[in-house]
Order: sequence, then structure tokens, then C-alpha cells
Amino acid sequence: MSKIDDNLTEKETLRLKAEEKLKEEQIYMENQLRESDTKKLLHELQVHQIELEMQNEELKEAYDTMEKALRKYTMLYDFAPMAYITLNYEALIRDLNFTSAELLAEKRFALLNTSFRLFLLEESKSVFDRFFTKLYANNTKESCTLMLGYKDKLLCHVYVEGIVSDDDRNCLLSMIDITGLKKKIDV
Repeated sequence: MSKIDDNLTEKETLRLKAEEKLKEEQIYMENQLRESDTKKLLHELQVHQIELEMQNEELKEAYDTMEKALRKYTMLYDFAPMAYITLNYEALIRDLNFTSAELLAEKRFALLNTSFRLFLLEESKSVFDRFFTKLYANNTKESCTLMLGYKDKLLCHVYVEGIVSDDDRNCLLSMIDITGLKKKIDV
């Protein structure tokens, strides 16, 4: 023992030794806790990584499902044998499929944001206007027969059905070319 220890009583010496031992045990326990905390943290990180990998897999599956649905929608809409057109409340063409572009005798991209009325013969414009007004007024499915064409040149006769969508208030039209049927009836 040191000189200081010699001046201490036995009780004081015992107390100092106990405090030193306690410090050593606390350091040991802190190291043990740090190791335990590190193991817990590592475990949590590993679990979180696995959760993220599982979520990533779910996202990939959802993306694949969405891609399949998009391809199916594209086939059903764009390449349908029936003409589909979406008009806004001013009768401007917002969207259309290839069959519609073919009926209107124009390239699809050139038809976007043009007035549908430009493709109606004069005698069909009033029929269309009444049809279009009823669609927005009644919010029910309506139908009519129109003559599509340019400057008194008939392209075709079409049977049109339409409805106004609830979400964006656009007019959804389907058209069927009935020119061949009209010729048979007129003969």
C-alpha cells in the first residue's frame, strides 16, 4: 500500500477498495451493455433490411401487375375495332383511339385538342349539339346518328353513344361506322 493508504483506517481502506472494485464492475457492465446494445441494434437493422427487401419485392410485383394492366388497356382501347373518343365540355378532342383517327381520316396526334365539330357535316352539327347538351344536362347515356366529313364531303355515317364521366366531367364517346348498313337500308 501507498503512503496515503497507511494514514487511512482499515474502514476507509476497505471503502476505497470497494469503490475501485465497483468502478471496475461498472466499466465491465458498460462494455457488456454496449455489446448487448450493439447486438440489439444489429438485429434491428437486419430485420429492417429484410422488411425493406420484402417491400421492394411487393413493389416489383405491383409494378409488373400495373404494366400488364397497361398493356391490356392499350390493346382494349387503342386497337379496339370500335372508335373511342374523349371530349371535354367544349367538344375538344382530349383522347382517341386509332379507329377514331381512321374514321376521321387524320393522324391521331393531329386530332388532339381540335374541335370534334370540325369533322361533322353541316346537317349533323345541330344533331350533335342537342346530343352533347343532353349528355351534360341529364348525366345519362345518350345516342345519335351523325355524318362525319369535311366541307360537304361525306366520310361516313356513325352511330354514337356517349356518357359524361363522374371524375373529370369529360364526355366519353363510342362510335360505330354504319355506312354499309345505311347503304343496305337506302337500297
